[in-house]
Amino acid sequence: MDRNDIIYKEILDNLYDGVYFVDEKRVITYWNKGAERITGYTSAEVVGKRCADNILVHVDHEGNVLCQGVCPVGETLADGTHRSTEVYLHHRAGHRVPITVRVAPIRDAQDRVVGAVEVFSDNTPEAAALQRLAEAERMAYVDPLTGLANRRYAEIILRARHEEMERYGWIFGVLFADIDRFKKINDGYGHAAGDEVLKMVARTLANSVRSFDLVSRWGGEEFLAIIANVDREELAATANRFRALVEQSNLSSVQDLRVTISVGATLARPEDGIDGLLARVDSLMYQSKSGGRNRATLG
Repeated sequence: MDRNDIIYKEILDNLYDGVYFVDEKRVITYWNKGAERITGYTSAEVVGKRCADNILVHVDHEGNVLCQGVCPVGETLADGTHRSTEVYLHHRAGHRVPITVRVAPIRDAQDRVVGAVEVFSDNTPEAAALQRLAEAERMAYVDPLTGLANRRYAEIILRARHEEMERYGWIFGVLFADIDRFKKINDGYGHAAGDEVLKMVARTLANSVRSFDLVSRWGGEEFLAIIANVDREELAATANRFRALVEQSNLSSVQDLRVTISVGATLARPEDGIDGLLARVDSLMYQSKSGGRNRATLG
């Protein structure tokens, strides 16, 4: 399994919905964590079996068994058409669970249907309540303007990385970036333009790191990035990439408005406390400011 496959599997496994793949003979080839949670069946119990083998046994609202008759997956395998319907699946504990099913064909390079993917959502009232709770928890850690992690979540990850360093010796890096002359942007172009600048910088920074790194909005026009498994050279390269990519971004909708950032970068040290680490990277960022802005300082 290559790195992209691992990333895609991790994404699928973290979905709230159930997802499973079948081949052209309706044999299950993949079963995500959401499917395990909704059905009670583990991946080990179902992969390699057919979906009708006393597993989901979909029935309609009148109790008619669909797996041996008008099965959404079977129909999609036959005609290659996307489908969506509401059915009831069989839970491992014996009871029925109302779900919304969405089926799509999987095609090969010659456009032949070689399998199907089914995505299903739990329609029980308890599931809806849990999903609302999960969304509320997620929003508590997300900056509403930029969509990045907020300061609260960044502090949680900082503590986790610091504990890993103390326990296992895993060094991590911290980058602190501040948009240069942001007040002049707000004063000269208006706060709406300022918000667009914040979103532009946020997207640029978030797209400049690996999937397991974190970029957060620390506050105002400040951004904090936590870079895992990194050495000094790699951290310097990341800091300079931040600076260069922001410099080369622009808002064409606002008179080609361009901005720059000043960046401080440092590796965490075994003797560091979190407050000391943050104070050091903040000081390094201000060295970039006093050195002329639009630069990165590593310390």
